[in-house]
Amino acid sequence: MKTVKEIAELTGISVRTLHYYDEIGLLAPSQKNEAGYRLYDDKALEKLQQILFFREFDIPLKEIKSVINHPDLDRNQILQMQREMLVAKKERLICLIASIDNILKGDNKMDFTVFDETEIRRMYDNIVQNMNDAQKQIFVDTYGSMETFKEHFLTNAATEQAQKNFAKVVEWYGSKEAALEAATNAPSSDIIASYQKRIGTIQKKLADHKGTDVDSFEIRELIGEYDFVAKQLYQMKDVRELMLQIAHGYRTNPEMQTGVDSVYGEGSAAYIGEAIEAFYIRQ
Repeated sequence: MKTVKEIAELTGISVRTLHYYDEIGLLAPSQKNEAGYRLYDDKALEKLQQILFFREFDIPLKEIKSVINHPDLDRNQILQMQREMLVAKKERLICLIASIDNILKGDNKMDFTVFDETEIRRMYDNIVQNMNDAQKQIFVDTYGSMETFKEHFLTNAATEQAQKNFAKVVEWYGSKEAALEAATNAPSSDIIASYQKRIGTIQKKLADHKGTDVDSFEIRELIGEYDFVAKQLYQMKDVRELMLQIAHGYRTNPEMQTGVDSVYGEGSAAYIGEAIEAFYIRQ
């Protein structure tokens, strides 16, 4: 058994933080001695390590608590989840370290590039290849010509913000290679439209059940179908992180809520978001 002070010295986090984790039910001590001091065993230390891994990604304590304390998630599932997140972060850090090295050598420009120009051109070619004539005409009407649209696409995709967005996509797919493979081998526009229509049908069914327990079989079955279609649409083996981000937007982003609620009725976005989170966090 270790005391709060010993845990603080071992991990580098403050005694007050450990007290706070206890107060909010995130990490309770294994026991208390006769004097009332908190004591932690090896199992508690392992749980603290998992918490600290999640904190590396600035995940809110409330969300960490939902994952860490969930009875349906075992140790290996949590570790696998954290490993995937750390690998994605590692790739990003390697890129940033290379940028700093370039600055130290005299190049003062930070490089946030995730996909280079050749890779972006491959994405563009695939997008155009999968467009039908009507869709191409929309871009011709908007930009004057497909060549002008191409210049616009390549310029925007090379911006720092776009590359940061690409970095997030890489996290979802697990690696840059997997993300690029999906981007350059996307299904045709007709197939994408079909998947999107099916997702719309699922969302409507969910909205029609507002007020139903999100843990009910009926709702979990609908989210399970949503999961399957999303995997086909985005060509991802695991859409958990993507779906949880969508759910977070549905619950907290006013613009997303307005868009969804205008189609399916007030409160639909928040309910769908809650149902998605319940499915993946308590899966």
